[in-house]
Amino acid sequence: MLPSDAQDRKNIPIYRGFIKYFPDAIVEVTKRSVEGSRQHHGDEVWWDKSKSTDELDSLMRHMLEGDWSAVAWRAMANLQRECDESKRLQTELGQGAET
Repeated sequence: MLPSDAQDRKNIPIYRGFIKYFPDAIVEVTKRSVEGSRQHHGDEVWWDKSKSTDELDSLMRHMLEGDWSAVAWRAMANLQRECDESKRLQTELGQGAET
């Protein structure tokens, strides 16, 4: 996920470049994540990626409904799936998963 080189890691300022930019939005997306997880798993919070795989269709539906926390969650879910697929392909090609 993160590079092993110290300078390369410093060039990915997760707090300054993401958390600090969007603190309220992150809270809202987290609430949505917990709500969705409870729907499928009770009180345990985890993403069962097999439950829903239609991120882009769902994202567009939520967009039309004006449900922006759900849009953001679906966008992040789609991006994570893309990252997972990229890592899988890199591993299959023997290139490792490090970026």
